[in-house]
Amino acid sequence: MRSVLAELLGLLRLERLENTLFRGQSQDLGWGAVFGGQVLGQALSAAQQTVPGERQVHSFHGYFLRSGDVRRPIIYDVECIRDGKSFTTRRVVAIQNGQAIFSMSASFQAREPGFEHHAPMPAAPDPEGLLSETELVRRLGERVPEPLRARALADKPIEIRPVDPVDPLEPSVRPPQRLVWFRAADPLPEDPALHCYLLAYASDFHFMTTAMQPHGVSWLSPGMHVASLDHAMWFHAPLRLDEWLLYAIDSPAASGGRGLVRGSFYSRDGRLVASTAQEGLMRRWPIGQVP
Repeated sequence: MRSVLAELLGLLRLERLENTLFRGQSQDLGWGAVFGGQVLGQALSAAQQTVPGERQVHSFHGYFLRSGDVRRPIIYDVECIRDGKSFTTRRVVAIQNGQAIFSMSASFQAREPGFEHHAPMPAAPDPEGLLSETELVRRLGERVPEPLRARALADKPIEIRPVDPVDPLEPSVRPPQRLVWFRAADPLPEDPALHCYLLAYASDFHFMTTAMQPHGVSWLSPGMHVASLDHAMWFHAPLRLDEWLLYAIDSPAASGGRGLVRGSFYSRDGRLVASTAQEGLMRRWPIGQVP
């Protein structure tokens, strides 16, 4: 397993300080702040570690409260809300510098039989014929600023292959829809909970950027201020992130300086394994104005 994926798995496992208190470190992705997907994955990991092993997450709802500092550890404080016959509920607060930066409520359930249906998987080309994000950055060459290019070309724990890539330096106006293939860079352990942590981590990539497409801007456009406000996820079926998953994303609305995005993760055989939703800030400041 390549070191960048092993490092991410270590970050998601956390350090246990007390029964319901955990400490996590951060990967610096070159943005100066903690990546939202990392906080999602770590908070979910902290909650799962206080739940009986036969119960797996079926949903979580989280709010991003403050930007996190990649240079400092994050404390995850888990509150055991309820341990019922069918469901277990946990609340997690992520703390840094004595302040809450993120809060999450998560629910867990042992798998049981029941009615089943799901929306069909959209048509998409196979991932093997698509370029990875790393290869796309190489094609942009020196147009990408040097610090950002170095980070973009570094090894990644998750391989991402967009179906119809967007040029973040010269974005065109297009519908608010996106299809992206995701897969872990190497085989993963046989641990269902770990695959859920990693999918929560990966679900924050390519998300808010989809809401910007109808406006011909990207997170690199001058004056853009983009930040996640909340994030929700539902897990429908067992999944493996070391096998290709298709992320189908759309943005039904944007208003009031906010954009809403929705996503569906499909396995290669067409099963809907997870659904996501997020609202985020999507502001464009006048050039020269400091937000």
